[in-house]
Amino acid sequence: MPEARLQITLPESIWIGQLSRQYPDGRFRILAALSNDDAGVGLAEIHSMDLDALLADMRASEDIMDLDILNDPGESALVQFETEQPLLLFAARDSGVPLEMPVELSDGTLTWEVTAPSDRLSELGTQLRALGLSFTIDYIQQEVADDQLLTDAQEQIIETAITEGYYDTPRTCSLTELADSVDRAKSTVSETLHRAESKIITEFVGDPEESEDIDVAMIQ
Repeated sequence: MPEARLQITLPESIWIGQLSRQYPDGRFRILAALSNDDAGVGLAEIHSMDLDALLADMRASEDIMDLDILNDPGESALVQFETEQPLLLFAARDSGVPLEMPVELSDGTLTWEVTAPSDRLSELGTQLRALGLSFTIDYIQQEVADDQLLTDAQEQIIETAITEGYYDTPRTCSLTELADSVDRAKSTVSETLHRAESKIITEFVGDPEESEDIDVAMIQ
């Protein structure tokens, strides 16, 4: 499944865009968020050298309906806030793209890492533009699975085949000799090699149809 990283420029007309520019050393780290039709609630970690003033201005914003400070702030504060302008939540909701946390914002620019099917990434771009949010794309790439590609048995036989010269040109190890080296039946080794090679080739080549869809143009 494709993954992308977007850099979203928040306009001055949005409270958090204005506030993050007013305090350019500040860093907003959104840890959790949810929305309904009219508003959104967020949990954020805020860092700034002028934190008291930043929090006071945040509380005074007309778009902040509620603000609770959940710790004893020093240079950082953990806050829960409610706002009438959760534009990122609206874009995520209307495009069907999960909002992966944390999301970081500083000096008017929000970094959002997204994992979603190609059609939903395209719809996300449409929703962001509809909300008046400009963005650039750092990258779009196929997500690399964390799962182990080969079974332990397949990995053992492939590694032994490489070591013994089964894949050399000319081949210096026959299938029979390879089977003897791993102490398995020739038919078992042949089937295991076939399955392992199929997985390796498929992983290397990928899904051509899906790869064709992973294009920066799809969300620009």
